[in-house]
Amino acid sequence: MTLFRFLLEKIHTNSRLLILLSPVILWLICFFILPLISVFIYSFLERGTYGGVRWNFTLENYLRLSDGIYIGILWRSVSTAFVCTVICLLVGYPYAYYLAIYKPKFRDVLLLLVVVPFWINFLIRTYAWILILRTEGILNSLISLLFPEIQPLEILNTPFAVQIGLVYGYLPFMILPLYAALEQMDMSLIDAAKDLGASPRHAFWNITLPLSLPGILAGSLLVFIPTVGAFLTPDILGGGKISYIGNVIDRQFRTARDFPFGSALSFMLMAIVLAGTILYFRVLRDSETSGI
Repeated sequence: MTLFRFLLEKIHTNSRLLILLSPVILWLICFFILPLISVFIYSFLERGTYGGVRWNFTLENYLRLSDGIYIGILWRSVSTAFVCTVICLLVGYPYAYYLAIYKPKFRDVLLLLVVVPFWINFLIRTYAWILILRTEGILNSLISLLFPEIQPLEILNTPFAVQIGLVYGYLPFMILPLYAALEQMDMSLIDAAKDLGASPRHAFWNITLPLSLPGILAGSLLVFIPTVGAFLTPDILGGGKISYIGNVIDRQFRTARDFPFGSALSFMLMAIVLAGTILYFRVLRDSETSGI
């Protein structure tokens, strides 16, 4: 009888929880699961003569991914995202560290500087870099004013311009998780290490860095995932001259109208992102079990 009552209570509790979560579950099914299933099915179909699809199942779309052109584009996208993540970490970590140790009055100002870019549309902020980086832009005007003998720099429509735009756009996504991790750190541990004779460098490598590892991993994930598939920033600052995997997928759907191959490219990109996510959780789990 007690077991029966326990089962009834569990069913009642789970049913109430299911009712509360039903709007979220319905939203995920309609706008995430079903579109994902449709894209997965499309990736095994053939392109129609004038666009659209033919309901003939084939593996040709995935076999095309082994072409050296797409492998090179994928490598460019992954390497660009990796460099962007590393730069964001190198720039964002010191900022997040001082953000965590500053007095609340100064901390609020520094935190506001990180959040302010979100008040402006990402597209507008990306277009603003054209005014800065173009030949007659602000940067070259300033260089010509200070160093008249230097010729204007050709930065716009280059991979360097794309890298600048990506770092600028996603740097806050690195700073905020780092700040959240460092702000929770007990600073007395560093003082204790110094009292025991540890130098500031050893205190950082043995205490600060391990304790901030969850923030590093979370920030790296939040930067790497969107940048590896970015197409807006490369399209605007790259001038369409440099192909990234996000641009190729966009062209397959909008220009070439090759929905099956675009779907296959999307799933390949999703597999890479999923692998990075699994690696993140595995490293995080190992760090927690090892006592970091």
